[in-house]
Amino acid sequence: MKVKITLLEEVLGSSPSNEELLATYIASKAPTSDLTTEEVDNIKAQNAEDRITVFPKTADGTPFLYDYQVKGMFKDSCKMLAKAGKAGYAGGKACAAIKAYKQAIDGLIFVTPREIPYDLHGMKVDFCERPLRAQTPMGERVSIAKSESVPAGATAEFEIECLDPKLEDMVRECLDYGTKRGLGQWRNSGKGRFEWEEIKE
Repeated sequence: MKVKITLLEEVLGSSPSNEELLATYIASKAPTSDLTTEEVDNIKAQNAEDRITVFPKTADGTPFLYDYQVKGMFKDSCKMLAKAGKAGYAGGKACAAIKAYKQAIDGLIFVTPREIPYDLHGMKVDFCERPLRAQTPMGERVSIAKSESVPAGATAEFEIECLDPKLEDMVRECLDYGTKRGLGQWRNSGKGRFEWEEIKE
């Protein structure tokens, strides 16, 4: 499937702008040492504040998302849709029918290209600031988080290969769910919601 998504709401960058912090975090999560170098090289820090999150960018400065972020969205969506499907929601039937969905998405669904650029259509990357509240032993604390944002109306195109054709209905349900819960940070607030269309060759 070749897919085009169009953002209904801004999507927020999720990579720390502080490259040292990023390298430490990715090194603790990465399956290979190559991934650490690849991701750190693609982060262009906007300033030195640790609390700012940004997008990785291509050599010409275009923000992009990685293929695994789309697969992560499939896992998040499938988990919720499976619950809804079992409760009778028609839009979650295919997800409810998949056993071991994480294993299926990891091993049988592949997204290309590795780096999926956003087409901003002449718009600019902006910033989104919001409060973060946390309950601590000393009471509630509030801090401000700041993230780069790609605006609503931006588009991205990628291909999805399902080695098991039965998974295609699940993928379509997850993409449909994008109008309710999208990509990137702060999805619970509606950020990153999108609609999609299949591009016919």
